[in-house]
Amino acid sequence: MEPEGWPGHIWLEGRTSVHLRDHQPRPSHMPRGPAAKTGEGFLNPAMAPARTRSVLLLADALENNWLVPEDKIVRVLDALCATGVRPRRWRKEVPHQERLRITANDLDSDALAWGQISHEKHPIGDGIDWIPEPSRFDAKPQDSVKDGIQWINGDAKRLMVESPFQWIDLDPFGSPVSFLDTAIQSISRIGVLEVTATDIAALCGSAKTSAARRYGSIGIRDAYMHDDATRILLGVIARIAAMHDKSIHPILSLFDGHHVRVSVLLKRSKENASNWRDKIGYRIRSEPYHFAAIPSGEFSGPMWTGPIFDADIAGRMTAERALEICAGKKEDYPEDWTDFDIEHSQREIERSVRHISESAELLSGDHLLVAVDQIGIAAGIGQIPSLKKLKSGLEERGYKMTQCQMPEPMFATNADWQTVLEVARSAE
Repeated sequence: MEPEGWPGHIWLEGRTSVHLRDHQPRPSHMPRGPAAKTGEGFLNPAMAPARTRSVLLLADALENNWLVPEDKIVRVLDALCATGVRPRRWRKEVPHQERLRITANDLDSDALAWGQISHEKHPIGDGIDWIPEPSRFDAKPQDSVKDGIQWINGDAKRLMVESPFQWIDLDPFGSPVSFLDTAIQSISRIGVLEVTATDIAALCGSAKTSAARRYGSIGIRDAYMHDDATRILLGVIARIAAMHDKSIHPILSLFDGHHVRVSVLLKRSKENASNWRDKIGYRIRSEPYHFAAIPSGEFSGPMWTGPIFDADIAGRMTAERALEICAGKKEDYPEDWTDFDIEHSQREIERSVRHISESAELLSGDHLLVAVDQIGIAAGIGQIPSLKKLKSGLEERGYKMTQCQMPEPMFATNADWQTVLEVARSAE
């Protein structure tokens, strides 16, 4: 049965055809912010970059075998899939489909119906069918899956308790905290957890009571609040993982537009889980900021103080790779698409990974994050120096510098603060 409003009008996200309801406009260039939910055909285009990065990470895991050996199956779950755009993109765009077992779940039957019929109307057609593994609590055989996606209309927590997965995506409206414990338990001995949080007021220090209640944290509203938000979420995941004898290894963690998005590798290890506090601390507001195990003065946290990227995995997330995997082909384009639409689509895919590969090495180790707008005042020169001159000046002194994907102009460096100020003054 077709959902109300079907078929709407077609948009292409990545290589995947997406049906939008007639009253939802075509996505604009670089959409920002939380879009208002408009019914079962709802799509937030501002989340498209996060979905693109999820496709790239899953493809990288299969190609480079850092999740499971190359002959093993990966069970993948979008626990809160809404209209199923992310699982449909996994199915359409990720190579090595024979190794994937994709499950798309949502409690909203209307939203799920929109995703199912979209998948039926735009089949992959590669003959990949499979039989789901029985639930931990029910040994009855289940019907085989057609065209590669198992669609479930159910409660996400119950589903995660019933079945183990190597890859779970949590993308709720608002805070993901209520789902974290169940998801971490459901992850196999080694697995990936991808988490989105859109309750930015709590994570960035505006809603202090919500921050204390949900995350047990305190935030500061300053130039570094978006980095704080990312690290606070990582800290909560690390703490809950440790309860289940698991440790986290951040793969890709960033703030994009209106949300925090983190992808972590979870491994079962009592020894490593016992040491989770070694990478938990507070950001002390000073010049420059610094992390400390014990809060003092004006501070934010507790939060994750360790690396937020994996150098190898994030380092492979280049614009070239993104276009290779996710850019539409001639046969994918809707009939009414113009050259402008094609260019727009490719530009959005490139934007999804902007600065990631270049910053991967620095963000996978100890680094100093510098707000560009504050350098002039801190250096006493009253103006913002050229980033090009800053970069060349730091490199001449043997240091590294790279821009980061943040809402504000930011760069990361392994130089100390005084060196940054000296270079800024010389670059004036």
